[in-house]
Amino acid sequence: MTAPLLAINGLTKRFGGFVALADIQLAVGPTERLGLIGPNGSGKSTLVNCVSGTLQIDDGQIVLDGVRIDRMVAYRRTRLGLARSFQIPRPFAHLSLADNLRVALRFGSDTHMPEAGMRARCGELLAAVGLAAKAAQRPQELTQIEMRKLELARALATSPRLLIADEAMAGLSHTEVDEILALLFRLNEQGIAIVMIEHIMRAVMAFSQRLVCLVAGRKVADGMPDEVVRNPEVERAYLGE
Repeated sequence: MTAPLLAINGLTKRFGGFVALADIQLAVGPTERLGLIGPNGSGKSTLVNCVSGTLQIDDGQIVLDGVRIDRMVAYRRTRLGLARSFQIPRPFAHLSLADNLRVALRFGSDTHMPEAGMRARCGELLAAVGLAAKAAQRPQELTQIEMRKLELARALATSPRLLIADEAMAGLSHTEVDEILALLFRLNEQGIAIVMIEHIMRAVMAFSQRLVCLVAGRKVADGMPDEVVRNPEVERAYLGE
């Protein structure tokens, strides 16, 4: 059996007396497409923040490709191959798209890249997300879907082995959702494992090889997407009694 790329064992996170995540066990395989669902307040964002290093966990372990990372600062986790996109993109507004990527390239790796190589890589990344023609523009000139693409390009600039896409389709139209889906599929085909956190169920179902559901800080289901959405506890969480 192939060892998981990401292994979360007994992860618990508390805020005072409130238990936001309780004993979470989760594994993500190399190149796997995993969907993470749950109603608002279920703990999805808290889990992402714990894995990426924005929040420190209270109990448990997080292991990336055999290396324990739960006590590492966020940028060290990034340099080991863990990247995330944010639900609300916050690019550097005063920088061009290319320069936004230059920041990620410079600080997302321990390896120094020559200036010519950095320019070429910025061009490759923008082309990969369909923004090559807008390299000199600033983020405020972009449409909503273009902002989402820039956010994904910034994550890709760190050369991740695991990408956590946090609601990369929120607020997009039906056709725009399909466009981001196609992009995520292409990235996965290049060997990047992807964890998709999303409320748009048709997108999650189309993309995910496996589905995990959190409810009130607990993992209540983990399996094939069709089986998970028929799980009684998942149905109760979304539809009520």
